This record gives sequence, C-alpha cells and structure tokens, in this order.
Amino acid sequence: MDFGEIPLSQALGAVLAHSLPLPGGRLRKGLVLAQGDLAALAAAGHASVIAARLGPDDLGEDAAALAIAEALAGPGLALQVVGTGRVNLLATGPGLAQIRAEAVHSVNAADPAITLATVPEWQRMDAGGMVATVKIIAYGLDRAAVSRACTMGAGALSLAPPLLRQAVMIETQTGTPGSDKGWRVTAERLARLEVALAPEVLVAHEEAALARALTGLDADLILILTASATSDIRDVAPAALVRAGGRVEHFGMPVDPGNLLFLGDLAGVPVVGLPGCARSPALNGADWVLERLICGVPVDAAAIRRMGVGGLLKEIPTRPRPRLRKD
Repeated sequence: MDFGEIPLSQALGAVLAHSLPLPGGRLRKGLVLAQGDLAALAAAGHASVIAARLGPDDLGEDAAALAIAEALAGPGLALQVVGTGRVNLLATGPGLAQIRAEAVHSVNAADPAITLATVPEWQRMDAGGMVATVKIIAYGLDRAAVSRACTMGAGALSLAPPLLRQAVMIETQTGTPGSDKGWRVTAERLARLEVALAPEVLVAHEEAALARALTGLDADLILILTASATSDIRDVAPAALVRAGGRVEHFGMPVDPGNLLFLGDLAGVPVVGLPGCARSPALNGADWVLERLICGVPVDAAAIRRMGVGGLLKEIPTRPRPRLRKD
C-alpha cells in the first residue's frame, strides 16, 4: 500500500486519508475517490490529496478485519461488522470468555496495522456482550500479513456456556435465624448464568447437623454458607463435608474479598464453601470459582493459587474488617 500526497490526476480509486470540506458538503475520510469527487476537489482549488492506494497484494481495511475476526471466532461468538476496519466479536449467550493469550499476542505481532483487543480471560459475559474487537488501523493491509494473523489466531476466542443447571445452598445458623439475604444474593448471582437455586436449607452451625444435610442432595452444585466464617480446614464446614463422605480440595484463595473459600466435592458433585463476603452482590473470589465450575472450566487448588494476579478486587463497604486501617 502506498500512502502520501497524490496529485488529483493520479488519485482515482485512492482512499482519502482525511476529511475535506467542499462548498457543497464534505468528503469523508476513508472515501474511495471517484471521478466526480476529483472534479469537485479540483473545482475547490485542490491540486492533490493525502490518500492511500492499495496494491494488487493488499486487502482493504474492512475485508482484512473481517477475515481475521472470522478466523478468531470459535463456538459461542458472533461477528458484528462495524465498518472503518472494525469487526466486533459478541457473545451469543451467557458464559465465560475463553481466550488463548499467546495467540492474541501473535495476532497483534503479525503487523503493526492489526490490533486485537479482548476482555480478560474468563470474564463472565451476557448475551450480546463484546468479547473482542478487531481494528485495522491502516486503509489497507498486505494479504500475507492477514494470512499470518488468521493462522496464528485460528479459534483463539470462544465462549464457555453454562453446563450446570441446578444448585443447592445449605446455610448454617447460630441462635436466632437471620435474614435470607445470603440465599437471595446467591440466587441472583447464579441466575446470571442460568443456574436455578433450590429453596434454602437451614441447619445448626454444627458439624454433625451439616454433615446430615449434605447427605443425599440432588444438585449439580452444592454451596455452603456458614453463620461464622470458616477459619481452618478443620473447621465446621470442611469437617462436615469430610464426615459426609466428601473431600476438601483446597482451603483459602489469593483473592480479596473472598479469602475464606474452600473447594471440595461430594460423590462427584462440586462443593463450594462460600466466604462471608458472598452475602454481598459485589464481585468477590467466589464469583470466579462458581462461574468456572458452572461453565465446565476445570478448577482445582493450582488454578485457585494462580488467581492472585488481579485478585485484589474492589473493597466491599459493609465489610466487618476493611483492608485499610483507619488511624
């Protein structure tokens, strides 16, 4: 592609780089100049224009963006052609954005004129949410560069849809029954990924009582929300899970709020011991674990340990023990 100042006599079919005012209107940037446009420019006193001229081995910005977006798009994504070298990739339903980061880096390295921006990996998406956008920042691009980008980025983006459909939550109590806020907030949290939460199950904050409640549950996902925060892997909730025949995979996570979460399973059904901050609708570490479990993304102790980078989330105002000390 050639770019620069071009005499009007050589500008037929060139792409106008900058908008130009004319007595009868305006020629917009990106316009492919026709004979009538050149005549209007000449009549207005212009002898040349700054424009791009595509060669036989070049693709226009729109065609290049579409080719790359089509290569990138995996299951669960739809294309939205915007024009001016931009194509968006949108989620076709709720789910988690699956992104092969190295492939994205390779696409962006294929040519300086190719730009690909995405949401963070594993971000929860609603239907119609933008997972990524491809923008070509030149008016044309060498076909070989487009081909490289397509090869490097093939299937790099997709959406993991919800696989689990039914959850149950057991909430422990000490003394007088509290509000149902924990159940309501959790039901709303799960509904975003089309998971239904069974009516709340209330038991005493005791290992034996909780173990009995865990036995014989029929659900895809089991949640435990305790009246008092779990402070050790041998505390009431983890111990009750083991007593019921389950196992604890991991206790604690490097995400704040959300440190006091534990993950386990019971007869093949995932079990999540929710931290107290799960009573708030604000984003916390439990969201990251629940969303991945629901969408069939493997979560184990190693995966949780890797959540520390980016795991410092916005503080919850009602938190009993805020991070910052007030002197």
